[in-house]
Amino acid sequence: MRERMLAGELYIADDPELDAAGAAALDVMAAYNATTARQEPLRRALLGQLLGAIGEGTVLRPPIYVDYGTQIRIGAGCFANFGLVALDVAPITIGDDVQIGPNVQLLTPTHPVDPALRRAKWEAAQPITLGDNVWLGGGAIVLAGVTIGENTVVGAGAVVTRDLPANVVAVGNPARVLRRIDRSAAP
Repeated sequence: MRERMLAGELYIADDPELDAAGAAALDVMAAYNATTARQEPLRRALLGQLLGAIGEGTVLRPPIYVDYGTQIRIGAGCFANFGLVALDVAPITIGDDVQIGPNVQLLTPTHPVDPALRRAKWEAAQPITLGDNVWLGGGAIVLAGVTIGENTVVGAGAVVTRDLPANVVAVGNPARVLRRIDRSAAP
Protein backbone atom coordinates (compact mmCIF):
# COMPACT_ATOMS: atom_id res chain seq x y z
CA MET A 1 0.00 0.00 0.00
CA ARG A 2 2.91 2.36 0.71
CA GLU A 3 4.01 2.21 -2.95
CA ARG A 4 0.52 3.25 -4.08
CA MET A 5 0.52 6.08 -1.54
CA LEU A 6 3.90 7.41 -2.67
CA ALA A 7 2.88 7.13 -6.34
CA GLY A 8 -0.10 9.43 -5.72
CA GLU A 9 -2.59 6.63 -6.33
CA LEU A 10 -5.60 5.79 -4.19
CA TYR A 11 -4.64 3.70 -1.17
CA ILE A 12 -6.35 2.45 2.00
CA ALA A 13 -5.55 4.91 4.80
CA ASP A 14 -5.64 2.38 7.63
CA ASP A 15 -3.38 -0.22 6.02
CA PRO A 16 -1.41 -2.08 8.75
CA GLU A 17 1.99 -1.15 7.23
CA LEU A 18 1.02 2.52 7.12
CA ASP A 19 -0.41 2.34 10.65
CA ALA A 20 2.92 0.97 11.94
CA ALA A 21 4.92 3.69 10.18
CA GLY A 22 2.57 6.36 11.53
CA ALA A 23 2.81 4.97 15.07
CA ALA A 24 6.61 5.04 14.93
CA ALA A 25 6.50 8.67 13.78
CA LEU A 26 4.07 9.53 16.59
CA ASP A 27 6.53 8.19 19.16
CA VAL A 28 9.45 10.28 17.86
CA MET A 29 7.20 13.31 17.35
CA ALA A 30 5.95 13.08 20.95
CA ALA A 31 9.53 12.90 22.24
CA TYR A 32 10.51 15.94 20.14
CA ASN A 33 7.47 17.93 21.22
CA ALA A 34 8.34 17.26 24.89
CA THR A 35 11.81 18.84 24.59
CA THR A 36 12.84 22.27 25.85
CA ALA A 37 15.03 24.95 24.28
CA ARG A 38 17.94 23.76 26.43
CA GLN A 39 17.88 20.35 24.75
CA GLU A 40 18.98 21.43 21.28
CA PRO A 41 21.32 18.44 20.63
CA LEU A 42 18.48 16.04 21.55
CA ARG A 43 16.05 17.99 19.35
CA ARG A 44 18.42 17.74 16.41
CA ALA A 45 18.88 13.99 16.93
CA LEU A 46 15.12 13.43 17.12
CA LEU A 47 14.52 15.45 13.95
CA GLY A 48 17.22 13.35 12.27
CA GLN A 49 15.20 10.24 13.19
CA LEU A 50 11.85 11.71 12.24
CA LEU A 51 12.49 13.55 8.97
CA GLY A 52 13.79 12.39 5.61
CA ALA A 53 16.39 15.20 5.66
CA ILE A 54 17.07 18.39 7.60
CA GLY A 55 19.61 21.03 6.64
CA GLU A 56 22.24 22.73 8.77
CA GLY A 57 20.98 25.53 10.98
CA THR A 58 17.30 24.71 10.53
CA VAL A 59 15.07 25.22 13.59
CA LEU A 60 11.57 23.79 14.07
CA ARG A 61 9.93 25.04 17.25
CA PRO A 62 7.81 22.36 18.89
CA PRO A 63 5.14 21.29 18.67
CA ILE A 64 5.26 19.90 15.15
CA TYR A 65 2.84 17.36 13.70
CA VAL A 66 3.53 14.92 10.85
CA ASP A 67 2.01 11.76 9.43
CA TYR A 68 5.26 9.85 8.81
CA GLY A 69 8.07 12.42 8.77
CA THR A 70 10.18 10.40 6.34
CA GLN A 71 8.66 12.17 3.32
CA ILE A 72 9.75 15.63 4.57
CA ARG A 73 12.99 17.20 3.33
CA ILE A 74 13.96 20.59 4.73
CA GLY A 75 16.90 22.66 3.50
CA ALA A 76 19.45 24.70 5.46
CA GLY A 77 18.77 27.86 7.43
CA CYS A 78 15.01 27.35 7.72
CA PHE A 79 12.80 28.35 10.63
CA ALA A 80 9.32 27.08 11.53
CA ASN A 81 7.49 28.66 14.42
CA PHE A 82 5.17 26.80 16.82
CA GLY A 83 2.49 24.43 15.54
CA LEU A 84 3.70 23.33 12.09
CA VAL A 85 1.43 20.64 10.62
CA ALA A 86 3.17 18.83 7.75
CA LEU A 87 1.05 15.87 6.64
CA ASP A 88 3.55 14.00 4.50
CA VAL A 89 1.51 11.31 2.81
CA ALA A 90 3.31 12.56 -0.32
CA PRO A 91 6.72 14.25 -0.31
CA ILE A 92 7.09 17.72 1.19
CA THR A 93 10.22 19.49 -0.05
CA ILE A 94 11.26 22.74 1.61
CA GLY A 95 14.17 24.72 0.15
CA ASP A 96 16.87 26.70 1.98
CA ASP A 97 16.16 29.78 4.13
CA VAL A 98 12.40 29.21 4.27
CA GLN A 99 10.49 31.00 7.04
CA ILE A 100 7.27 29.41 8.31
CA GLY A 101 4.97 31.27 10.70
CA PRO A 102 3.02 29.72 13.57
CA ASN A 103 0.23 27.23 12.89
CA VAL A 104 1.04 26.74 9.21
CA GLN A 105 -0.39 23.63 7.54
CA LEU A 106 1.22 21.73 4.64
CA LEU A 107 -1.44 19.20 3.58
CA THR A 108 -0.55 16.59 0.95
CA PRO A 109 -3.52 14.20 1.45
CA THR A 110 -6.55 14.32 -0.82
CA HIS A 111 -9.83 12.46 -0.47
CA PRO A 112 -12.27 11.19 -3.09
CA VAL A 113 -15.47 13.13 -3.64
CA ASP A 114 -17.35 9.82 -3.95
CA PRO A 115 -18.82 9.07 -0.50
CA ALA A 116 -18.53 5.27 -0.92
CA LEU A 117 -14.78 5.54 -1.55
CA ARG A 118 -14.31 7.84 1.45
CA ARG A 119 -16.35 5.49 3.66
CA ALA A 120 -14.07 2.64 2.52
CA LYS A 121 -11.08 4.76 3.69
CA TRP A 122 -9.55 5.37 0.28
CA GLU A 123 -7.39 8.49 -0.07
CA ALA A 124 -4.53 9.80 -2.20
CA ALA A 125 -1.90 12.54 -2.01
CA GLN A 126 0.13 15.00 -4.07
CA PRO A 127 3.51 16.55 -3.17
CA ILE A 128 4.17 20.07 -1.92
CA THR A 129 7.32 22.03 -2.81
CA LEU A 130 8.48 25.32 -1.27
CA GLY A 131 11.33 27.06 -3.10
CA ASP A 132 14.30 28.76 -1.45
CA ASN A 133 13.60 31.84 0.69
CA VAL A 134 9.81 31.39 0.77
CA TRP A 135 7.98 33.00 3.70
CA LEU A 136 4.65 31.54 4.82
CA GLY A 137 2.77 33.85 7.18
CA GLY A 138 1.05 32.55 10.31
CA GLY A 139 -1.89 30.25 9.75
CA ALA A 140 -1.25 29.82 6.02
CA ILE A 141 -2.47 26.56 4.49
CA VAL A 142 -0.77 24.97 1.47
CA LEU A 143 -2.81 22.25 -0.22
CA ALA A 144 -1.78 19.09 -2.06
CA GLY A 145 0.02 19.43 -5.38
CA VAL A 146 1.19 23.02 -4.84
CA THR A 147 4.63 24.42 -5.69
CA ILE A 148 5.61 27.86 -4.40
CA GLY A 149 8.45 29.59 -6.25
CA GLU A 150 11.55 31.05 -4.60
CA ASN A 151 11.36 34.32 -2.66
CA THR A 152 7.55 34.26 -2.63
CA VAL A 153 5.71 35.60 0.43
CA VAL A 154 2.36 34.08 1.39
CA GLY A 155 0.27 36.28 3.68
CA ALA A 156 -1.06 35.18 7.05
CA GLY A 157 -4.17 33.02 6.80
CA ALA A 158 -3.89 32.49 3.04
CA VAL A 159 -5.05 29.21 1.54
CA VAL A 160 -2.80 28.22 -1.35
CA THR A 161 -4.78 25.99 -3.72
CA ARG A 162 -2.57 26.27 -6.83
CA ASP A 163 1.06 26.95 -7.75
CA LEU A 164 2.54 30.37 -7.06
CA PRO A 165 5.41 31.76 -9.17
CA ALA A 166 8.71 33.03 -7.80
CA ASN A 167 9.08 36.57 -6.45
CA VAL A 168 5.47 37.44 -5.64
CA VAL A 169 3.32 38.32 -2.64
CA ALA A 170 0.13 36.24 -2.45
CA VAL A 171 -2.78 36.66 -0.03
CA GLY A 172 -6.35 35.51 0.52
CA ASN A 173 -8.54 32.45 0.25
CA PRO A 174 -7.88 31.18 -2.29
CA ALA A 175 -4.46 32.82 -2.42
CA ARG A 176 -3.98 35.19 -5.33
CA VAL A 177 -0.95 37.16 -6.42
CA LEU A 178 -1.14 40.69 -5.02
CA ARG A 179 2.10 42.00 -6.53
CA ARG A 180 5.57 41.11 -7.77
CA ILE A 181 8.59 41.54 -5.51
CA ASP A 182 11.17 43.99 -6.86
CA ARG A 183 14.42 42.27 -5.90
CA SER A 184 16.53 45.28 -6.91
CA ALA A 185 15.17 47.26 -3.92
CA ALA A 186 16.82 44.95 -1.37
CA PRO A 187 19.46 46.50 0.95
